[in-house]
Amino acid sequence: MSAEEKWTYHDLYKATREMLRQTDGENAEFTARQIVAAATDRSVSQLVADFPLMVFRRDLDRVNALARRHLKGEPLAYILGQWEFHGLTLTITPDVLIPRDDTEALAELAISRAMQLPQNPRVLDLCAGSGCVGLAIAARVKDARVTLGEISPEAIRIEKKNIQDNHLAGRVSCMQLDVRIAPPRFLGTYDMIVSNPPYVSAAQMEELDRSVRDYEPHLALYGGQDGLDFYRAIVKNYTPILKPGGYICFEFGMGQEADVCHILMEHGYELGRLARDSGERARAVLARKPDREEE
Repeated sequence: MSAEEKWTYHDLYKATREMLRQTDGENAEFTARQIVAAATDRSVSQLVADFPLMVFRRDLDRVNALARRHLKGEPLAYILGQWEFHGLTLTITPDVLIPRDDTEALAELAISRAMQLPQNPRVLDLCAGSGCVGLAIAARVKDARVTLGEISPEAIRIEKKNIQDNHLAGRVSCMQLDVRIAPPRFLGTYDMIVSNPPYVSAAQMEELDRSVRDYEPHLALYGGQDGLDFYRAIVKNYTPILKPGGYICFEFGMGQEADVCHILMEHGYELGRLARDSGERARAVLARKPDREEE
């Protein structure tokens, strides 16, 4: 895009949309509106209202810069610095995984069960990343007390900002936890554990789209040789702090349904609902810990 004195913001949006068709296809319209709005310090609705106005040169240069970053493969969420998930606006940086539509299935499954838990339920979100799932639960289940567990100090800083920005500090906290080792005793017990852990296998890591491979944190992606290391670790190490009769809720990758369910059943869990994503693929499972521990 070159400077044109007579360009309107509508012209700028259309030019950006056409530029992005090669990478975004039918989503180019959405991406273009988001980029032009962000680069010109407007909301999308403000941008549309200002479509007839003439473009400032500064805005043209800024839109060009953001569009070029996206054309090189940088995800839109990192360019914008924020993303919507389950009605919440979250700060998103390359230190955390970008919340995806697939994870809405996990959030909805966990929320529907959390609403039926005893009063003031305690919920633990492990491998929490941006905190998107735990925050969605807290926003919908008004008496829930949620702990976000995450190993990355950088991700924890993002979690703290998202807690504050969404006015959930009274009921959501975060702490550094490594699910590969037993939790500290002071953590107490929980009514529900929810997790979208790293689940990409070694082979799949080699096949990831460049927008994921080159930009998103591998710490949040790689789940070991078969992609199941974190499921095994969470079930082994965190089952003791889940109350009898409590629930565990996992997201999993395509083709991992049977393996994740097997890990849960091996540890005595009773399988419950399976949730599907918008593409009708099995994406999350809810399982119940028996009321009484085995002798």
